[in-house]
Amino acid sequence: MTKRDIANSIADNLDLPIGTVREVIQQTLDGLIQTLVYEGRIELRNFGIFQVKERKPRKARNPRTRAAVDVPRRLVVTFKPGKELEAQVRGLSC
Repeated sequence: MTKRDIANSIADNLDLPIGTVREVIQQTLDGLIQTLVYEGRIELRNFGIFQVKERKPRKARNPRTRAAVDVPRRLVVTFKPGKELEAQVRGLSC
C-alpha cells in the first residue's frame, strides 16, 4: 500500500477532498521525521514506538576478497510494535 492508496481510502471514507487528505498525511509524516531527528523517540499508544538507536562501529569482512573492513558507527530508526498491533498481526493467517 502506498501513500496515495492510503489518501484515497481516507478521502473516500470521510468524503474529503483528496488534496486535503494528501497534505494532512504529508504533514503528519514530516512531523514524525522531525520529532525523530530532534527528540529521537515517538510513542504512539497501541501502535508502537519509533526510536533512533546507535549501531556501534565494528569489524566486518568483504565476502569477495576476505579483507577486513571497518564499519563506522551509525544511527538507525527502529520500530517496536505495540501490544494491540502485534496481537492483530499475529491473528492473521499466512
